[in-house]
Amino acid sequence: MTRQYRAVSLISGGLDSMLATKAVLEQGIHVEGINFFTGFCVEGHTHAIRKQAKDKPKRNNSLWVAEQLGIKLHIVDIVEEYKDVVLNPKHGYGANMNPCLDCKIFMVKKAHEWIQQKDFDFIITGEVVGQRPMSQRAKTMPIVARESGAEDLLLRPLSAHNLPPSLPEREGWVDREQLFGFSGRGRKPQMALAARWGIEEYAQPAGGCCFLTDANYTHKLKDLWAHRPSRDYELDDIMLLKIGRHLRPRPHFKMIISREEGETNFLEGYKSQFTWIKTASHAGPLTILDGDGMTDDDLDLAAQISARYSKGKSAETVVCKVAKPGEAFREISVAPLAGEIPPDWVL
Repeated sequence: MTRQYRAVSLISGGLDSMLATKAVLEQGIHVEGINFFTGFCVEGHTHAIRKQAKDKPKRNNSLWVAEQLGIKLHIVDIVEEYKDVVLNPKHGYGANMNPCLDCKIFMVKKAHEWIQQKDFDFIITGEVVGQRPMSQRAKTMPIVARESGAEDLLLRPLSAHNLPPSLPEREGWVDREQLFGFSGRGRKPQMALAARWGIEEYAQPAGGCCFLTDANYTHKLKDLWAHRPSRDYELDDIMLLKIGRHLRPRPHFKMIISREEGETNFLEGYKSQFTWIKTASHAGPLTILDGDGMTDDDLDLAAQISARYSKGKSAETVVCKVAKPGEAFREISVAPLAGEIPPDWVL
């Protein structure tokens, strides 16, 4: 009997990885999915927190894709290992702080280590030649295969006809004729293939979500690094950069101000770690302060800013609760900050 070959597929949660996996499953290969948790790609995280986004799907798209395909998904935490990719990318950053080529090399490398440990045969990705300016180009795809160590065990089913045959194709583990030759940034061929296979629902436009590609997020990340002794970060730092209104009224501290009920509830979990302010006499935001050496004058300013975002912004005074980590709160009365927030405070 011919043995059944086994492959692991990098599942981002988007349409491309879904189709690439399906293309190999259609050939009778045993496929399992793998998704790497970096901390920067948290699908549905902000939707789940914000009450205003309550109608949006609150799901992990990678898990959902695996369920639709009927395959097992392995979620692997690489938060600590991934720091070096973010901080010291060999191939540099994209338009923002996205180390896309180094990221792809790292993830394929981890997948290659995984197949060696699990005795699987090859790796599948949903890469398409020409789709991404940094990591998915004809010149960079061989770099991914080579520097990851995967070499020709890396199969890209959606663009296979545009690339040299991989080992699974040359050895007949998969039929190259049943693979595809997609290229470019357009998604019509993928959408047509999805329709052909009866796949009606998928993440738009391409699935996944890397906050490092977002200009607003990376501006806040750069600010965080600029005001700390080192560029190291923790998972809480990553999460908090996604939440609330961020202001830096003075160089030595930053404010994170909740914008609605869901964000307030989320920030409640950080009150034991940070100095916090909550308007008491009027409905308003919860604010946490990230910094060192804050004086009473700093706290008064932060309370005035918080009051400005409360229902009492037109009142003469607003009572605020203020507490430092490990201490009971005290109440202070402040006049809400008048006028517009200076643009250079806004992150």
